Amino acid sequence: MRTIIWFIYFWGYLLLALPKMKKAQRLAAAGELDARDAMVEGMVQKWARSLLRLAGVTVEITGLENIPAGPSVFVPNHQSYFDIPVLLAWLDKPHPLVSKQEVKKIPLIRTWMEQLGCVFIDRDNARQSVAALGDAAREITGRGRSFVIFPEGTRSRGDAMGEFKNGGFRAALKAGVPVVPVVIDGTYRAMEANDMWIHPARVRVKVLPAIPTQGMSREESKAIGQRVHDMIAAEKRETRG
Repeated sequence: MRTIIWFIYFWGYLLLALPKMKKAQRLAAAGELDARDAMVEGMVQKWARSLLRLAGVTVEITGLENIPAGPSVFVPNHQSYFDIPVLLAWLDKPHPLVSKQEVKKIPLIRTWMEQLGCVFIDRDNARQSVAALGDAAREITGRGRSFVIFPEGTRSRGDAMGEFKNGGFRAALKAGVPVVPVVIDGTYRAMEANDMWIHPARVRVKVLPAIPTQGMSREESKAIGQRVHDMIAAEKRETRG
């Protein structure tokens, strides 16, 4: 029953928010991007927090003091669909995501993501992926926006982590902004561990110290994916120890 109610609320909220969506589009068309961003970020954060409450997901977040003052790229591990509302709800504010192209096919979700500033990559098209990450880098340098990128590319659906692909770090390296590793622990227990039925879960999130990319050598940039992977894995081991 919880799962059914959750999905009814999920889509009902978006339908009731259609007037706000239209207003966001009007603000964007008029060039009032700061006003658009403030409105969309407020709506998205409220929606994400309400989804977590309804699912019975409680979040303990630490390390917010490690978030740089300027733009950055947040790089979390990826356990579950619930990673996205957790980050939208409990980071310093909702940030645009680099998302897979398939999400653009979902009505309402696509439009809100576009208004939030998300970019979409086609994992089967290397040229398009590079161009999309270039778009993210331009948003970072041009408007000072931070992004969230999942370098695993897909959910692990459990506690294990997959390989962190270096391509996901391209926007941070190109823009010369810090990479901020983020540890997510426990979101898979809310859905993926239960055959996709929603159950209450306790989630821990920790923002780790940022890694500067300005002046990074070629060798360091090639190793950054493994470096962040190892930082997150070590923090998970230490927390459980």
